[in-house]
Amino acid sequence: MLVLARGADFFSTWIATPHLALEGNPVAKWLGWKRGVALNLLLIPVLACWPGIAIAFSTTSVLVAARNFQSAWLMRSMGEAAYADWHVCRICETPLPLLLGCLAGNVILVSLPGMALIFFGGSLLMPTAVGFGVLVYAVAVALFTFLAFRRIRRHYRIRISPVMENSALN
Repeated sequence: MLVLARGADFFSTWIATPHLALEGNPVAKWLGWKRGVALNLLLIPVLACWPGIAIAFSTTSVLVAARNFQSAWLMRSMGEAAYADWHVCRICETPLPLLLGCLAGNVILVSLPGMALIFFGGSLLMPTAVGFGVLVYAVAVALFTFLAFRRIRRHYRIRISPVMENSALN
């Protein structure tokens, strides 16, 4: 299960951003492909020793893969640099309350089924582990998206706002 889930995450990431230019996880970006694969080859057998952790980790991984595949076609068809430029322009042109409100809505709605599985799962391993996996995914989306919004808005508002205004006119 872990091999398939981690494989799906890696494959979807490769489809979306083969050079990792659009990778949202700074640790994964820093590790790169070779060290990332090596780390996962070490982690998978260790995590597989604990079924609850393996299920939670697998759940998070398949949700990340699904999110990657959601936009991978656009990232690949535009190219990593063009997609990044386009995405940065959209973020900079969107009012901050709308960005944060949509992020909060996404995270809250994804978290609710995870919390329900944990709350109603009782002592059952499977629903509780899946619930934790969903919550970890929601936290990761919140954290990495918020950090990206903050970094992009700080960096580009100061340095490239006139360029963005010109590119929006074209």
